[in-house]
Amino acid sequence: MRILSIVLAAAALALAAPAAAAPLRTDNVEAELLSSRAAIAPGETFTVALRQTIRDGWHTYWRNPGDSGEKTTIAWSLPTGFNAAPNEWPAPSIYRAGPITTYVYEREVFLPMQVTAPADLKPGPVELTARARWLVCSDVCIPEEGEVSVRIEGAATGRDDPEWGPKLKAVRDGLPKPEGVTASFAKADNGYVLTVAGPPIVSASDLVFVPYANDRIDHAAEQAVVKRADGATLTLTPSIVGDITKGPLAGVLLFKVNENGRTTARAVEIEAPGAGPPDGTAAAAGIGILAALGLAFLGGLILNVMPCVFPVLSLKALSLARGGSEAEARRHGAMFIAGVMVTFLALAGVLIALQAAGASVGWGFQLQEPLVVGALALLFFAIGLNLIGAYEIGGGLQNAGAGLAAKNGDAGAFFTGALAVVAATPCTAPFMGAALGFAATQPPVQSLAVFAALGLGFAAPFAALSFFPALRAWMPKPGAWMNQFKELLAFPMFVAAAWLVWVLGRLGGADAAFAALAAFIGVAFGVWAWRAYSGAPPRWAATAVAVALVLFAAWSLRTTPAQATSAAATLPLQGEPWTPEREAALRGEGRVVLVNFTAAWCVTCKVNERLAFRSQDVAQAFKDTNAAYLEADWTARDAVIAETLAAHGRAGVPLYLLYPAGGGAPRILPQLLTPGIVVNELKQASAKAG
Repeated sequence: MRILSIVLAAAALALAAPAAAAPLRTDNVEAELLSSRAAIAPGETFTVALRQTIRDGWHTYWRNPGDSGEKTTIAWSLPTGFNAAPNEWPAPSIYRAGPITTYVYEREVFLPMQVTAPADLKPGPVELTARARWLVCSDVCIPEEGEVSVRIEGAATGRDDPEWGPKLKAVRDGLPKPEGVTASFAKADNGYVLTVAGPPIVSASDLVFVPYANDRIDHAAEQAVVKRADGATLTLTPSIVGDITKGPLAGVLLFKVNENGRTTARAVEIEAPGAGPPDGTAAAAGIGILAALGLAFLGGLILNVMPCVFPVLSLKALSLARGGSEAEARRHGAMFIAGVMVTFLALAGVLIALQAAGASVGWGFQLQEPLVVGALALLFFAIGLNLIGAYEIGGGLQNAGAGLAAKNGDAGAFFTGALAVVAATPCTAPFMGAALGFAATQPPVQSLAVFAALGLGFAAPFAALSFFPALRAWMPKPGAWMNQFKELLAFPMFVAAAWLVWVLGRLGGADAAFAALAAFIGVAFGVWAWRAYSGAPPRWAATAVAVALVLFAAWSLRTTPAQATSAAATLPLQGEPWTPEREAALRGEGRVVLVNFTAAWCVTCKVNERLAFRSQDVAQAFKDTNAAYLEADWTARDAVIAETLAAHGRAGVPLYLLYPAGGGAPRILPQLLTPGIVVNELKQASAKAG
């Protein structure tokens, strides 16, 4: 009888405890779901935790991994009526490996979350199931995942689990909480200073602030601590990829205290109001004014070799090889610089005025208007006709590249500079993105200074040839080849005109493209008539026809609403149109997400898409990493895209944001891409090194 009583008691105890499934075991982590309650009542909220037992020498990651790593994610498959809140995060340990600082869990961690049962819960067993994913790292990193579950009894009255109830309560009680600590955040002479005050901080040592957001501070930088009577101050170094001043600074303050002769690790949650930009200087682009000026100058230099610009500047440069006085060469150089600078600063002034008026515009904003795109296409077509000798403006090679030049060579030099700037607007060179993003956040004087640096870089090569005769000695000698070369350069201009007609088709549809082609026909007909007839009546009749066709095109384009059409079908990656909601949904699934901010009128964007995104290796990498591809098309104006670009320190496209698997801040990819860069970045985003 005594034996029977023991057996029945053991059976009752077994029924009272939640039936945890066998732990999920990998080479480095043992994971299981645990419940604080053996039985749950209808409508009850209780604690469930994912327990990770981690192999010695290895670690998993906190909600903000730091410089590398990925946080653990938990995706629930709950019975009908059950709801689970996001998991909570115990305080992490700080793991330093050379210049890399990460926030990790070692040995054992419980990630608790609150689960609520439905009000109409019926008695009987209930199984809660989740799929957990984590990155576990030592010298190497291994992404791991699997299904975990726990079975609990539904009952009229809930009961604690005798083993895990007290332990999970202690876990939740030990989560970082404010505990009466106040915090403030401000710009100081030596950086940004976080001030914390309250009883727990007065006797604390080894203070370190760990932010919830990944892109606010430099995690590896030393945080200089100065003790005060009521607390302490910590000097923080801003992250180079984010904005330390953007909104409140929230996170966990880690420190140690001496309690009863023992040193104990503590953590409190703090939130400090935003510091605001210092002295009117924004940190959105992560650079200062001197760096922005330097990047703008380099970007301007590189713009010279863009396909729409190179033919114009090449011819103007070759005109110097024909000889002439040094005074004339210097005068042409000065007029070219003037044309470049006046046009750059005029564009900058319009851009700044539009932004001040609340318009969501950026670099290349004028190419979001069908009429401007059509006019530029017609201009390139007319320049091409001039280069192949269909007509002459100014009668000489020195003016062929200008297209707008009068007979006076100085005017030709000025308008060559102006035209080259207009031709360059569809392009964003390397280094330009960060500089223009910085300019977009500055007062007008500093913004104009950045655009001026861009213009100086753009004008520098031709100016150097004009002012330094020794450089011209390296140029080819004049000869008959120059006329052939001039004619050859007509074809890049025709290609540019054809490309702009395609842009028009993207902006306004087939009718807009037809209007531009009608203008081309009108100009070509007018040129032919003036060459074929010497009498005034035929010439003027042909001119009237040409003008009528051009006016028809202008009227058609002026009344065409700008509306971008999707380019997804032109890429081998069958991506989706970007919206903030779709991006958030894909990231919520824990997937790698690459967002391509592009525009049909952006030359750099189109080159990248054809060279990098049409590779079979890239397509396979997207498949292997289960990465999602989203396209944010800024061909027509879009305020949401403009605001998103600005939030990442950019004033124009291209911008490539790569969000890692499992969440976290995005990595901004280079402005010039290759298939190898994309493949490597996708692999790293799916499993970063720890």
